[in-house]
Amino acid sequence: MPKRTWQSGVKAGAAAVVAGSSAGTLSWAAYSYLMSQATAARGVIGHNVAKPPEADGVYSPGAAVPERWLRTTPYDVHLMIFGDSTAAGVGCLSAEEVPGVQIARRLADETGKRIRLSTKAIGGATSRGLSGQVDAMFVAGPPPDAAVILVGANDVTSKNSIRASARRLGEAVERLRAHDCAVVVGTCPDLGVVTAIPQPLRTVVRTWGLRLARAQAAATSAAGGHPVALADLLAPEFLAAPDRMFSSDHFHPSAAGYELAAIQIVPVLATALGMWHGGPLPDLPEVSEAAESRKLSTRMTASLNRFLWRRNVRRRAPARLDELLAIEEASAPGTRRVAE
Repeated sequence: MPKRTWQSGVKAGAAAVVAGSSAGTLSWAAYSYLMSQATAARGVIGHNVAKPPEADGVYSPGAAVPERWLRTTPYDVHLMIFGDSTAAGVGCLSAEEVPGVQIARRLADETGKRIRLSTKAIGGATSRGLSGQVDAMFVAGPPPDAAVILVGANDVTSKNSIRASARRLGEAVERLRAHDCAVVVGTCPDLGVVTAIPQPLRTVVRTWGLRLARAQAAATSAAGGHPVALADLLAPEFLAAPDRMFSSDHFHPSAAGYELAAIQIVPVLATALGMWHGGPLPDLPEVSEAAESRKLSTRMTASLNRFLWRRNVRRRAPARLDELLAIEEASAPGTRRVAE
C-alpha cells in the first residue's frame, strides 16, 4: 500500500486520540508517539511494488496446468476476483500461489466443473475502487457467474469512513447480484496479527479493522452476498506461525496464508453456486479470540491478575508454612520423648 495512504490513516487515528484527550501536552505526545510508530512500522513493512504473477485461465478438475482462455475455450463457471493487493496476490512468487488460482483449483476439484478465472483486483485499491473494477468487468464482457471480493485493509490504513466503505462494498455486491452473480466477500482481515505494527498503534488499526469487517458483513448480506469472516478464521493461524503465514514484506500473506483463506472461501462460494457437497457449513464467529488475547489492554489485565494472585499466595504462605512445620514436628521420631 502507498506510504502516503498509510501515513494519512495514522494521522487520522492520532487526531482522534488527540481530540479525545483533555490534556494538550499528553494529546500531542500521543500523536507524536503514534506517528513515530507508523514510521517505524512502514520501514519494517516496506512498500511491495512487485507485480503479482499472471494467473488467469481455465482450470479443470485435477489439471496441473491451466488452459489459456480464448473466446472458443469452453468453461462451466466464470469466476472473477475483485479487490486489493490481497485479492491480486501480492506476496506470491508463482501463479500457483495466487489466491484466485487456489480458489479456482479447489472450486474445480469440488464441483467437477471447468472454472474460468479472471482477475480485476488492483494492488492498493480501497472500496472506492470497486466501482471502477466492476465497470471494467462490464466493458470487458458479460458478468461472471461468481465473484470473490477481498478488500478492507487499505480502507483502514487510509482511515476511510467505515460506513461509507461498507456502503460502497454493498453497492458493488448489489450490482453483481443484479446480474445473477454469486458473490462472496472476504471481510477486512485482522490487522492485529501484523506484529510489524507496534503497540499501541496495532490495537488502533485492529479496532478499526474489526469494526469495518462487521459493517462489511452486514452490507454484503443486505445486498445478497455471502460474507466470510477472515479476521476470525485466519488470525489464530497467523499468530501461531507468522514466519510461515506472512510473505517477506511482513504484511501480505504468503502462499500458505493465501491457501488458508482459499480453504475458508471455497465452501461458501460452492454453496452460493449450489454446488457444495462437503456437508453443512458452520456458523462463523465475527471476532478473533486469538487476536483479542493479544490486545494491550487484555495483556495488561492478565498481568494484573497474575500479580494479584501471586501476592495473595505470598500472604498465605507464612501461615501455610507454620502449618506444615507443626505437622512435621508432630510426626518426627523422638518428638514425644523430648516433650516428656
